[in-house]
Amino acid sequence: MNMKISTMYFSATDTTKKVVSGIAKKISEHIDREITINNIDFTLPKVRKEPVCLTEEDIVIIGVPVYAGRVPNVLLKYLNSIIGNGALAIPVVLYGNRNYDDALIELKDILQLNGFNVIAGGAFIGEHSFSKTLAKNRPDEKDMIIVSDFADLIYKKIAMQDTIQTVVVNGHKPYRKYYIPKNKDGEPADIRKVIPKTNGNCIDCKLCTNVCPMGSIDSKDVSKLNGICIKCGACIKKCPTHAKYYDDQNYLRHKNELEIEFADRREPELFL
Repeated sequence: MNMKISTMYFSATDTTKKVVSGIAKKISEHIDREITINNIDFTLPKVRKEPVCLTEEDIVIIGVPVYAGRVPNVLLKYLNSIIGNGALAIPVVLYGNRNYDDALIELKDILQLNGFNVIAGGAFIGEHSFSKTLAKNRPDEKDMIIVSDFADLIYKKIAMQDTIQTVVVNGHKPYRKYYIPKNKDGEPADIRKVIPKTNGNCIDCKLCTNVCPMGSIDSKDVSKLNGICIKCGACIKKCPTHAKYYDDQNYLRHKNELEIEFADRREPELFL
């Protein structure tokens, strides 16, 4: 089997990366020759400017987080620029224990339209970008066992079928609208313009500037934003001194609701 394996992922807090890389590594272990996995981490803006063109010899595991039940709209332009040329693809979405809604079917459709043969798909759970308690430390050991088993089934499907069938995944068409939180009065709360604040713990190490997937944090004054904030959690969760935080009341209310309402553990869903 003359297969080349690639990973592609957007993973601001490394949870999607963990799942996608785990699938690729386990698939590679089945191949009876030395193989190098090509990793394309498109979390940072400069990578999303580089064209990607695959071939029918490639198998690509591509992962994105779920934002409001959908593929993040800031990634649509980049995702639609990737050329599949008949490559095999496994779309993976990772959500914070609420719901993945239509994100997986949306990612699958994008890949199919771009010339990929989508042969499997999965929705996994990772620690929520808003929270340190919702789906805490996931994907965990139990999740990674499922990742390993999923990869085994993918390889078996590839190895045993001359004509590999396109996978069917859960979701709605037309896609549902983006999930919108509510304020205390039950009215829609728009938190898109909410931005992180910086407290006195900041040591100006510039880490937040380097990890912001939108390149929005000012390198000269890290308390300022020069672009949008997508609430990915990177600057907050990766700050060594806990200097970044949100204080918007609608955001905090929504965060608290999520932590209470969706505390029960959800499990990955796999499609083959």
